[in-house]
Amino acid sequence: MNKRNIFGLTIISFLSYYFTGAMIVVTGIALNSIAQYFYLSVSEVSNAFTFLNAGILISIFLNSTITTIFSFKEQIILGFFLIILAIIGFVKFHTILIFCTSMFIFGFVGGLTMSIGTFIITNIYQKAERTSKLLITDSFFSMAGIIFPVAASCLLNHHIFWYWIYIFIGLIYFIIFIITLNIEFPIYNVMHANHVIKNEKYKTSVFILCVSALFYILGQLGFISWIPAYAIQNIGMNIQSAGKLVSIFWLSYMIGMWFFSYVLRFFDLQYSLTILTGISTIFMYYFIHNTDILLLNILIAMLGFFSSAIYTVIITLTALQTKIPSQKLINFTLIAGTTGTLLTFIITGPIVYTIGIPGALKIANILYGLVFTLCILLGFTSNHKKNF
Repeated sequence: MNKRNIFGLTIISFLSYYFTGAMIVVTGIALNSIAQYFYLSVSEVSNAFTFLNAGILISIFLNSTITTIFSFKEQIILGFFLIILAIIGFVKFHTILIFCTSMFIFGFVGGLTMSIGTFIITNIYQKAERTSKLLITDSFFSMAGIIFPVAASCLLNHHIFWYWIYIFIGLIYFIIFIITLNIEFPIYNVMHANHVIKNEKYKTSVFILCVSALFYILGQLGFISWIPAYAIQNIGMNIQSAGKLVSIFWLSYMIGMWFFSYVLRFFDLQYSLTILTGISTIFMYYFIHNTDILLLNILIAMLGFFSSAIYTVIITLTALQTKIPSQKLINFTLIAGTTGTLLTFIITGPIVYTIGIPGALKIANILYGLVFTLCILLGFTSNHKKNF
């Protein structure tokens, strides 16, 4: 494969995470405006975002099957037209049903593209470079978390309709679409790769990694999605300051990914994962139990930095459980993580209704602690050293 194609495929992988990240991170900022637009409560609208998460989950779950029917290039081209359809639904129709349908389409395309991007990176790069590139790829999710909460807050603060946020997100996919038209995608023998893993002994370690991915994403999004409302209601911040708090988290998250993309190549991945989850659990605990605004900014920055590499290392360790990275195996972890995304408001919504937003943040902290425990157990079962 020539350098031009490798470069183009890498950029598509980066943007796939940027696109999906943008969809997810603006949820907490846009909730109130969308609720007012449809004359619904915030909790009712938060349930509607389940369709976004369901779309991501279903597309990743079906991706291995879809890839046997449509090439990666065809999937991305089809995704572009689906995004146009979803945006039309946002702009032209003032019904919650169409809103949920459009959210599902956005999620489906995002999940499909993110799965493609992850699989491309794990196959065109090897060993330590694979970990580095996956971390940089995931950092684009964080980059969206830096830019879009602030941009969305500014748009809403100037009384611009919420759907313009999703129009701008759609422009990201337009760039992916243009690049796709101008490069060639490699043909992966998905069936062969999936057949090879059948004889590998990976079941226990992959199960631990998948559960870790689920708990981590559920904890992270359960925490960060309610931070704007927590900052406004419990700390007394305005919407722009609350959005800035979220942006600080994602800025530190992105910086952490760049840092760890270099550092982690010198350390054992399972040991590093255990340390990072332990430190992140501690910082989240102190954030929840403090009200000083300056200290909160410092704590959320440290939390973002040290938790930045967790999900990507989980994916990398999954790929290293077998000699040949399989789309099916990688998708197991992505499905688990996306299930955490799907469950975010299903679980935290009732918790917020019953015991308040601080209760949802404490549950997120407990989930981080469980990931730390699972990472210790992973040390007894992982095959990554053999396949690294």
